[in-house]
Amino acid sequence: MKRVAIVQSNYIPWKGYFDLIAHVDEFILLDEVQYTDRDWRNRNRIKTAMGSRWLSIPLKRGPRSQLINEATIADPNWNVVHWRALTQAYRKTAYFDEFAPVLEKLYRECGSERLSEINKHFLEGLCSALGIQADLQWSTKYDTAGSKTERLVDLCQKAGACEYVTGPAARAYLNESLFRRAGIKLRWFDYSGYPEYPQLHPPFDHQVSVLDLIFNTGPDAVGHLKIATSGRASR
Repeated sequence: MKRVAIVQSNYIPWKGYFDLIAHVDEFILLDEVQYTDRDWRNRNRIKTAMGSRWLSIPLKRGPRSQLINEATIADPNWNVVHWRALTQAYRKTAYFDEFAPVLEKLYRECGSERLSEINKHFLEGLCSALGIQADLQWSTKYDTAGSKTERLVDLCQKAGACEYVTGPAARAYLNESLFRRAGIKLRWFDYSGYPEYPQLHPPFDHQVSVLDLIFNTGPDAVGHLKIATSGRASR
């Protein structure tokens, strides 16, 4: 039974995003939708000695109708700035020295001007670092029709999905009956119950980039994800 998730790309997202990737057979990046300011598309949070802070990729100003896959960066040195901030925040963590070469390489080799391509570059690299087998595809791979739920159902059908997995926030806008009519099972992913881990700067905060988990727990990072007990970790 093929499971599919359809989500906009995020920059170095939190652990729950990677858990969703790990729980499906195909993860579709829906980036030909409108870009939204002050969202997770181009930024995420890290822990520092002074509390959490945002790492934001600076973008050129575009029209209000600009799509995510049309957004382009404004500063070609953003990756240098971000890696410097990460080094300062996490150099004293237990596994910084072990994982810094891998993650620094991701930043060094991130040469695209397009936000979508940058996000996909990090998603693929971080899945590899976590040992997650991921099939990441652009929604533009499929010729779809309709809007909102209709479009999601059409994407699922064209991807050959039997089950659509999505986060609980989607309850506010999804028309569940359209999935039932199409014969596609709808499953709500549960982001609750994550265990805490040794985080360098207390108090503990779950809502930070997965980089925090990697630097603090190293090779045990995947053990702090739901995929570790789902029966799908070695698929």
